[in-house]
Amino acid sequence: MTFKSRSSLLGTLIAVASLAAGGFSTAAAETVATVNGADIDSTVFDAYLESRFQKPAAQATPDELATVEQELTDIYLLTTQPKAEEFSEDPQIKAQLELQYRGTIAQAVARDFVTTNPASDAEILAEYEAQLEQSSDQQYKARHILVQTQAEAQDLIAQLDEGADFQALAKEHSTGPSGPNGGDLGWFAPDQMVKPFADAVIALDDGAFTTAPVQTQFGWHVILREESRENEPPTLESVRDAIKQRVEQTKFQDYMQGLRDASSEG
Repeated sequence: MTFKSRSSLLGTLIAVASLAAGGFSTAAAETVATVNGADIDSTVFDAYLESRFQKPAAQATPDELATVEQELTDIYLLTTQPKAEEFSEDPQIKAQLELQYRGTIAQAVARDFVTTNPASDAEILAEYEAQLEQSSDQQYKARHILVQTQAEAQDLIAQLDEGADFQALAKEHSTGPSGPNGGDLGWFAPDQMVKPFADAVIALDDGAFTTAPVQTQFGWHVILREESRENEPPTLESVRDAIKQRVEQTKFQDYMQGLRDASSEG
């Protein structure tokens, strides 16, 4: 059984926001250093360190602390030069700064939404059961030979009819990534494959290959269904995290759609 997750800009934003949760300290900022009259406070220092070394500031080594201090000092030295004020009025730079500002605030709002609207146990269970209903009760083990033209595929089927070895033909002719492995695709559920391919596999008997080429957006396939078995669904606990993320992404997408609708009405 396959549990699908949604990939989108919103999904990326919510994932980033979730990872960032808890990353802001409520402690009062202290001045770490002063460069040309500009103070580097501890919140800036800690944020730069965490982005630089991918670890909390409290876990930084003395060498890492020294590196951050030097790099921030250099940044502040450059941004306090007379030329920096001129660049701050450049339209492109102002646009970049605006995007960085908006992106940071958007992540904070998304993080707050995730924190205050977590997936409940009931919602996770409902999504799990919905995906169980949509999943296939069978899995298949198959091989395929992928070629560019229908004629090539028909020729391969003719060779198979004459007793040619499927794996050998796949290694020699298949343009797909599984070719070197004799076209082996391993075990899969139908919803993991594009529909024409999945339909062809389902229609076959174990041990049979397609008697006509199967076309998908990838090219022309000759397919051998080796085995089939009942699909064992994963336990709720084994997929809880993925289901939770999906539910929260859906909530966030609904929230965003509501904002869009309200904005268009205004």
